[in-house]
Amino acid sequence: MARTAGRSASDTRRVVFDAASVVFRTRGMAATLDDVAQEAGLSKGGVIYHFPSKDHLMTALAQSLLEDFRESVYRCLDPADDRPGRLTRAYVRASLAEAEFRAAHDAYTLITQLITSPAVAEVAREDASRWRDELDADGLPHAVMSLVVAAADGASVAPLWGSVISDAENERLAEQLIALTLDPAGWAGAVTS
Repeated sequence: MARTAGRSASDTRRVVFDAASVVFRTRGMAATLDDVAQEAGLSKGGVIYHFPSKDHLMTALAQSLLEDFRESVYRCLDPADDRPGRLTRAYVRASLAEAEFRAAHDAYTLITQLITSPAVAEVAREDASRWRDELDADGLPHAVMSLVVAAADGASVAPLWGSVISDAENERLAEQLIALTLDPAGWAGAVTS
């Protein structure tokens, strides 16, 4: 397939990812590569050139979504913060900050559908393991880090179950979770008992 003038292969992949995100969110896993191609304004061959099968596309899309979240967390690192728990605080900000929360929520919505693929489930497990290792090395007591991350994750996906969390509630929760990471010694006994 001839490349659209001025569009690189990575640009085309991004167009396909954007289209696949819409299609899988609205049509579920029954969506086809034809559906994705139509949404992207490409031929099916153009999609297959980049992703030889629907499974390849689903796996690459999940990897992209997980990497987007990882980049969001690292953008939320406070350069002036050198205390233990720095990465955990950035994780909370990326999970619960207004703009980041919307993006994370959309990604979680899509990943819950994509994860029905065994290949995507494996990618998600590997990503979770990588986060566990990085957050365990962040300098907080494990129990505090686990509680904070679980709360941030839970609040991020709560809207999937119909819970409505206002921006003010999200902000308050983020502040409380960050406070936990700043005084872990004061909370460690409450968390472990």
